[in-house]
Amino acid sequence: MCACNFDMRFTYVHSGWEGSANDSQVMQDALGHAEYEFPWLPRGSYYLMNSGYAIGTAFLPPHKSARYHAQEFRGANRQSTTPQELFNYRHSSLRMVIERCFGVLKARFPILTAMHSFSISRQRLIVTACCALHNFIRMYNMKFSMCGKDHLCVITMRG
Repeated sequence: MCACNFDMRFTYVHSGWEGSANDSQVMQDALGHAEYEFPWLPRGSYYLMNSGYAIGTAFLPPHKSARYHAQEFRGANRQSTTPQELFNYRHSSLRMVIERCFGVLKARFPILTAMHSFSISRQRLIVTACCALHNFIRMYNMKFSMCGKDHLCVITMRG
């Protein structure tokens, strides 16, 4: 489970669960242990969640009874017809940031798509390290050259 800001930097990473784990179960684990240091938002701010999570005081999933994905609002049926659809359209548009963030992360670090040979504890470290490196690259506006067959990566300062 990860959270990111609108600058596409990860603000929280809770790794170590198998991909088949229930989203709500992973979230309850993160929230239920103080040592995981979940970053609670200020009152009136919310985490936008996918539909696998329950609504909470700081968590907003989409309305389950209305269209959700932005592409469902294209073409002839582009207008939202209810307040729930409008909420879902805006929710989907904002949540695309985390989807882009994951896309960039996976493209930048191909190891993330082939970790089955590593133990769960090693996978947790790899995910966390890749997210930290991703943030470093984003924060310092660095150019990143993809890793080659020799597994060497090049990071250089832009400008």
